[in-house]
Amino acid sequence: MENIRENLIKIYQQTNQFGHLIGIDLVKFEADEIRYKLIIEGKHLATPTTAHGGVLSAYMDGILGLAALYVSSERGNLVSTVEFKINYLKPARKGDVLIGIGKVISNGKRIIIAQGEIIDEATGDKVAIATGTFNAYPYQKSGMNMSDLDMIS
Repeated sequence: MENIRENLIKIYQQTNQFGHLIGIDLVKFEADEIRYKLIIEGKHLATPTTAHGGVLSAYMDGILGLAALYVSSERGNLVSTVEFKINYLKPARKGDVLIGIGKVISNGKRIIIAQGEIIDEATGDKVAIATGTFNAYPYQKSGMNMSDLDMIS
């Protein structure tokens, strides 16, 4: 790996057990935006046809957090969520393929603000929108070290 961002993201992708549990898949990880994909399955439902809002909230936290991680990782920092606000615009239903798009709108030394949206891939409709605040901190405070990369490769 040539830079710290690539190392941190590889470790994050391998160790993010919650992301694996809910089934989010990283599609794009670039400076202009990140994209996560989620297919709504039976395990996500609150009713026979509709996803639980908590699933969408967790998905959005990942979208916003990964956008913040992109900018913070260049300085060797991870991020933690301080707060975020989500607006649900339409229900997500079993079988829907959702695309989460996140981007950073303010990149301070310690505080990063990101915006995100979840879109129904088939219709282009917005399912949810959000804004979040994240705290950047040195990756060493998480207990992570670059030798972790060797253990998970």
